[in-house]
Order: sequence, then C-alpha cells, then structure tokens
Amino acid sequence: MSSYKYLFKYIIIGDTGVGKSCLLLRFTDKRFKPDHDLTIGVEFGTRQVTVQGEQIKLQIWDTAGQESFRSITRSYYRGAAGALLVFDISRRSTFEHLTKWLEEVRDHGSPTMTIVLIGNKTDVAKREVEYEEGNFACMQNASVGKQFAEQYNIIYMETSAKGDYNVENVCFAFQVITNRPF
Repeated sequence: MSSYKYLFKYIIIGDTGVGKSCLLLRFTDKRFKPDHDLTIGVEFGTRQVTVQGEQIKLQIWDTAGQESFRSITRSYYRGAAGALLVFDISRRSTFEHLTKWLEEVRDHGSPTMTIVLIGNKTDVAKREVEYEEGNFACMQNASVGKQFAEQYNIIYMETSAKGDYNVENVCFAFQVITNRPF
C-alpha cells in the first residue's frame, strides 16, 4: 500500500434501498453487486486517489438507513469531512425525506462538513424526481433535486452505481466546493 498525504472520512447517508452500499462498493472496489443485503449498523471501505499530485486516502462509511440504527450511526459523523446524502430518483419518498437527513447532518456533523446530494439509480427508466441540466434550477421545469441542493448550498450530482455513471466524480465534488484538495 502506498503512502498518502491526507486522510479524509466521508459518510454515506439516506433512506434504506437508495443504493448507498452499491455506491460504496462501486467506488472502492469498482464493481456492482445486484443483490445487496441491508446494512446493519455501518460498513466501511477505503480508496486512495490522486488529487493535484497528492495522494489522498478516503475512508467511506456506509450507514444503515433504518430508523432502528440511527442512534448507532450518529456517532460516525464525528471526524467526517463530508457527507454523501443519497436518494433514489425512482422513489420520490426518498427525496421527500432529505430534509430529515440534512437536519441530522447539521445536528451531528461538523459545521464545516461538505455535503453532496446524490440522486442515484439513473439507470432506472421510471424517474419520479427529474433533473434539468444547467443553472436554471428555479425555472418551471427545473429539477427539484437541484433546487434542494441550491437552497441548502450543497452540490447536486446524479449517479448510477449499477451503470458506473458519475461515481468517480463524486469525490472530486468535495474538492470543488471546499476549494481545497480534499
């Protein structure tokens, strides 16, 4: 294992079944597992990346989405540099719960924590949450996902763990909005 200059911890949060574990597996192991068991408590993975010529080690903590594990997973916010707030674009209810998840991040995370809102499962044909490219989020047909992200000053991205769409770019979103190499 090569050495690294920075170590950053990120947590993945969101409702059960939105693809948090699949995103972790795709990002850390570059593979997809179609049948994934529910996360019990917390799972974790690591990956080293090079950003601006520096070796960065990312620790990514996948938290259980079930309410029964919420008290356990809250302790994992400690020391986290960022949070991936994930919802399933094919299930509107998971989008409607984002405010609750964001409140949890604000209550238990650092005030300087970077948050990336991720609309996952772009490979699914039936969308319940739309996305409009560009900077016109407040227009009539603009994405509610993008509007939510702009309202809370967080970045919005869409991914597909199954199709390996945009997963690599998630870690670089932290660099962009914090204006530092992770």
